[in-house]
Amino acid sequence: MSEVPEGVNLPAFARKPPRPTVTLTLTRDGQNGVEVLLGRRAETMRAFPGYWAFPGGGVSRTDHEGETFVQNATSGSTSSVVAVVREMTEELGVVPNGEAVATIDVDLRKRILVDKGTFIEALNDGKMTLDTSELRHISSRTTPPFGPIQFENTFFHLHIGDQVFNPSTDLQTEFTALEWMKPSEMIERWKRHEIRVAPPVVTLLMEVDRTLNHFNGNMIQTAEDLQERQPGRRSILFAHGVEVLPVKTATLPPADHTNAYLVGDPEGEFILVDPACRMREGMEELAEAVDRHRGELIAILFTHSHGDHIGDMDLLREAFDVPVWGSEYTSKSVHCNRILSDGEVLNLGNQEWTVLITPGHHPGHICLLSEAGLVAGDMVAGIGTILVPPETGDMDVYIEQLQRLLNLRPHLMFPSHGPVIPLPEKTLGYYIKHRMERHQRVLDAVNDGFRTLSEISIKAYENTPNAHPGLAQDQTLAHLLSHERAQRVKQTNNQWISGDE
Repeated sequence: MSEVPEGVNLPAFARKPPRPTVTLTLTRDGQNGVEVLLGRRAETMRAFPGYWAFPGGGVSRTDHEGETFVQNATSGSTSSVVAVVREMTEELGVVPNGEAVATIDVDLRKRILVDKGTFIEALNDGKMTLDTSELRHISSRTTPPFGPIQFENTFFHLHIGDQVFNPSTDLQTEFTALEWMKPSEMIERWKRHEIRVAPPVVTLLMEVDRTLNHFNGNMIQTAEDLQERQPGRRSILFAHGVEVLPVKTATLPPADHTNAYLVGDPEGEFILVDPACRMREGMEELAEAVDRHRGELIAILFTHSHGDHIGDMDLLREAFDVPVWGSEYTSKSVHCNRILSDGEVLNLGNQEWTVLITPGHHPGHICLLSEAGLVAGDMVAGIGTILVPPETGDMDVYIEQLQRLLNLRPHLMFPSHGPVIPLPEKTLGYYIKHRMERHQRVLDAVNDGFRTLSEISIKAYENTPNAHPGLAQDQTLAHLLSHERAQRVKQTNNQWISGDE
């Protein structure tokens, strides 16, 4: 992604209000301490495929019709309580029954999975009874502004003591596995990059684990404490050693933020990647995040020199008295105290990150690779698309570098725009296929006799009728210039012809 190309006018971007969602933190007294139930989301899921997360989902319109069956309206809005109970019936086949759960009829569960309204009908007909008095609202989180849609999630908690409950994945629509484990065990597995855990789940599990230790393993006291103090803003941890900080920028819609990252040892040396703030408010948010970090900030690193990645240097110097690192090309735009080269290893506390120079989108573009994953800059995006600027980009090189990244098989990808990318090989494979097909379509258009940029663009993008005409022309030119460098086409009198003519 990059700035909007000159002369291209895009419609104004309007952010929508967050959508309400709910999740359930279900705990029990295990043999070796409190355990929490988590599920591994199917890789076909749109959000966080393959991640471990709590059961839950969106608050539907029908959930408002069941509010009269809620015994504890102080535990969040009544419609959200109804929603979390309905999600329990769908995903776990149970309803809350005070300090326990009660199994519902299998046929009823099947009907609810088909039609959410059946849940309300079952309540009205007395076929299902609830006791929500022990449900506690222990936290609320609003997803970061990664895209046009945000979610405001209410975390509920229910402790079932020593009740034996081992849910099956039968009838599951979301999870491929369900497992009880201690919060500390889940966190350690996550730190070793053995598993993927949704960012808000990680930070809540950390909070639960800390509070459990404070109350000597008493989950009821822990939940009551969390309910009372409602833990506020927490770090957004994409992986162990990768914290994201979205910064408001003038970038390509629908994105309106650039992700800055704290990368490195959470208790040792770390760097700040792409602090793109140009307003004091953004700088102060970055400074606050750095201050609460337990480690030591040793440098600022810029992945490349596009304007939506390099912030106001005066503001940054005011906040951070550290060296600036970047590639040789980036040093032409901003003074770099250290020039990074391909293959160089950055030792950041107990973590090692390898520098990858990945041109194509922009000369001297840097990615960082470790066991945690790939800080991908503008090689891929979690939302929207990546532009290859005609003047400084190279489509052939960009595709080659995408293939290079695919061969490295990163654990996760951390893009500059949008949320974490959970299935890197799938995403990189799609990018390569898509760009190669478009590259060929542009070449075919020239070989078929289309001569002007406008004509070639229309032909090359005829399978994408909703593409913005200005962006289509801009990217068609990038393809043509790359073909020209490879002598596949040439330009004569503002017209494009085959390189063989």
